[in-house]
Amino acid sequence: MTGRPLITDAQNTWCPGCGNFTIQHTLKAILSDMELQGKSLDNVVLVTGIGCHAKMADYLNINSFYAIHGRAVPVATGIKLANKGLTVICCVGDGDTYAEGLDHLIFAAKRNIDITVIVHNNRVYGLTTGQYTPTSPLGFKGRSTPTGTPEFPLNPLELMLASGATYLARGYTKKMDQLKQLISGGIDHKGFACIDVLQICATFFNIADFYNTRVYDLPSGDKSDFLSACEKAREWDYNSESNIALGLFYQRSFPTFEDRVISEKAKTPDRNAAIMEFLKAQQ
Repeated sequence: MTGRPLITDAQNTWCPGCGNFTIQHTLKAILSDMELQGKSLDNVVLVTGIGCHAKMADYLNINSFYAIHGRAVPVATGIKLANKGLTVICCVGDGDTYAEGLDHLIFAAKRNIDITVIVHNNRVYGLTTGQYTPTSPLGFKGRSTPTGTPEFPLNPLELMLASGATYLARGYTKKMDQLKQLISGGIDHKGFACIDVLQICATFFNIADFYNTRVYDLPSGDKSDFLSACEKAREWDYNSESNIALGLFYQRSFPTFEDRVISEKAKTPDRNAAIMEFLKAQQ
């Protein structure tokens, strides 16, 4: 038993069959485990962007912050810098963070800020009824591209590796146990963690059958080989019909941004003390 109900009384407006339910209950199970381990959930902060995913802030009974579209990651960064003792979880969408917020995501990875970013990647703008996103496949027919998008999708895993992410994984909302393991690992990891979740949009882009016949689990073992991680990340380019690897792609230890900031601040003389010493010398 936990000390609080982890699901709020807010009316849930996700569509039946939405993969967000899996992510919600995965996070609920993780939060429950944290509390049973003696960790206070008052020290957990959830930051969300704008999109269907963002309703997670309404449905989980923990501290939360709604950011504007594409700006969840810099808000999460600011919270972590203000109080490095907090566990900061950032739920974002593929349109939210791979489009408007991509520069923020890249720099969070580059800096190795100690936050956990969970990308609800349904490969469609579901909240606005079906426009294409940066991970939609070539030829995707939606409200804004009725004849099919002429753009190839980006490969976010490859991009995150190039940007310096120190924990990178891919999950799938039809594999909840594995998803829990991957997100828990990201939260426990000291540094920037990104989990790209293939999240089913049951209404505007339901490709569960496509995933079900192609996903496979990466083997366990050493995950510190960067080149091997890059090779696996390139195996499926979010457009082809190749097999789709799930699991932990890459993990390494590296100093976090907030630790480096605090270390640098410690080397800086106390500004107020320096001012008072200067004023005294002028008397």
